[in-house]
Amino acid sequence: MTDTLEFGITPDQVEIDAVRASGPGGLNVNKVASAIVLRFDVRASTLPERIKTRLLERRDRRIDSKGILVIKAQRQRTRERNLADAYERLNALLVAAAQTQRPRIPTRVPSGAKRRRLTDKRQRGTTKALRRRPADED
Repeated sequence: MTDTLEFGITPDQVEIDAVRASGPGGLNVNKVASAIVLRFDVRASTLPERIKTRLLERRDRRIDSKGILVIKAQRQRTRERNLADAYERLNALLVAAAQTQRPRIPTRVPSGAKRRRLTDKRQRGTTKALRRRPADED
């Protein structure tokens, strides 16, 4: 487990609760609170504004209307490993929000491709016209 997360986030900005994990388990499953629920208030954090905005604009179901990100980690069997997993998932989400996507530069369709497409269309039309029954000439 790390003491600091990426982007200067300290553990005091993160609220951690240990809860019982759901799903199948062994004899200990009903007694031990090994799952971790990590809550991170995006709006009140020390993140740069651009990252906060990107996180809040995401249509992520883990972020509620108040701007609180909730991560539930229950993949591992121990509380410590689930805590490390929750921190890793939070870091991955922050890194993904920090990356900017390059703007798409619109390109033109090459004239050769247009010419080939129109030639092929004409050829298909001719082929289909030849399949038709000849018209009666009166």
